[in-house]
Amino acid sequence: MEQHLSQYRIFFEVAKAGSISKAAKLLYISQPAISKSIIRLEENLEIALFVRTSKGVSLTPEGQIFYEYLQSAFSAIEAGENHLTKIKQFNIGKITIGTSNTLCKYILLPYLNNFVKENPHTMISIFTQSSDQTSFLLSENKIDIGLVAKPAKTQNMSYISIMEIQDIFVATPGYLNNLKHIFNNHFDPFRDGNIMLLDKDNATRKFIDNCIEGSKLQLNQSIETSNMELLIEFAKTGIGIACVIKEFIQKELEEGTLVEIEMPKGLSIPKREIVFLYDKKNINPSLIKFISMLKS
Repeated sequence: MEQHLSQYRIFFEVAKAGSISKAAKLLYISQPAISKSIIRLEENLEIALFVRTSKGVSLTPEGQIFYEYLQSAFSAIEAGENHLTKIKQFNIGKITIGTSNTLCKYILLPYLNNFVKENPHTMISIFTQSSDQTSFLLSENKIDIGLVAKPAKTQNMSYISIMEIQDIFVATPGYLNNLKHIFNNHFDPFRDGNIMLLDKDNATRKFIDNCIEGSKLQLNQSIETSNMELLIEFAKTGIGIACVIKEFIQKELEEGTLVEIEMPKGLSIPKREIVFLYDKKNINPSLIKFISMLKS
């Protein structure tokens, strides 16, 4: 391929100019050298590419087909060169980030706002899925960095701790009053209430299940969803008790729209650490800038 590339360029310019002499001036190559290059190309391909006339040259049907392919190829090369020039001129880069919908809304967006202000030409792709899937994509080098709850084993990944979150059970005052009315004040919210949880494949749900495993706590689950946002909205409508992240409903707790339900005596849910997880061997310049911003 490499040894024929110069021949392809010569063929392309001759075909475009319709003249060997014109192409020779454009390429700063002698006419005999151009003629010799075309003859070699035709011999290699074992097909005639030009018809020679007194006025110049014209393409054979086969030559026209070859010209169209080369036109696309050289256009792609030119576009690639222009793109690289723009990357250098405007400091354009690209970074791919993986996270869940919930962490994206409540945690990632403020960081993105700051990063984009400093790097307006950087292209950002965001993949939203479960934390487990984000970790998998990182291990497969399909994303640059992931925002997740810190896994038990980070393997070969590096991480930057962002914040701690607390999982709690909440409900509206109205819903709790209804339970009191039904059970004459002698009620157990976890036994008698409608408990709303994330689905069993969710990393947060697995964490909650592990926390209560082996305890006497019995959850009367009635609603299961894959979306934390929906859990929060379900709780606010007063249809049950939802397990949500405390830091994401601070406004509702302060206003009294939702109230936290105490865990049974002797049972607690530990806080979790939210981290940006990445491969320190990844030398993507945009990733390095993003990590620098996080650390600062």
